[in-house]
Amino acid sequence: MTDDLLERALAQAAHTPDAAPLPDLSAPAAAAGLLDVAYTRLDSPVGTLLLASTILGLVRLAYLDGDAEDAVLEDLAERVSPRVLSAPRRLDEPRRELEQYFEGRRRRFELPLDWRLTGGFGRRVLEATAAIPYASVRSYREVAAAAGSPRGSRAAGNALGHNPLPIIVPCHRVLHADGGLGGYTGGLERKQYLLRVEGHLTLA
Repeated sequence: MTDDLLERALAQAAHTPDAAPLPDLSAPAAAAGLLDVAYTRLDSPVGTLLLASTILGLVRLAYLDGDAEDAVLEDLAERVSPRVLSAPRRLDEPRRELEQYFEGRRRRFELPLDWRLTGGFGRRVLEATAAIPYASVRSYREVAAAAGSPRGSRAAGNALGHNPLPIIVPCHRVLHADGGLGGYTGGLERKQYLLRVEGHLTLA
């Protein structure tokens, strides 16, 4: 039954005029076991975001600058599963929590996360970063120490630069020990904006 539904949906998509909206294939694909990674886009104050989730939780949040979307989807297909499909309804909760965050109505994300795109010391760095409270900051050295390597500031910076879940795992809350912004995968303007959303006094 589910295979028949999917075949009918695919047939409909093949005969849909270019100007018409494509049918939603996510439900029949999921029922047929053909949807491993669901994704959608979210327009936000820091630009368009791509959100992707698996059965375990949110696995990717990416800033969509230029032609980044194709690269993000290809990376997900290679590293998670080739069964990647647009399925906005499956990401209603992440979108809702992010919208609340940007509106200043949410201080803590409660989303399940799929950590499979991280590992080793990098994952420990990101887990330590995820524990930094709202409106607080830590230094790269402090995050490295919390991850088990007090002298690993540079490695911690590299791990944060490859954070697959920015905003949710708040790498924008990690600064240089002297208060300098340091780097940020989405650019320093976004880092400043996120810190301002949280009312960080040094950037008021």
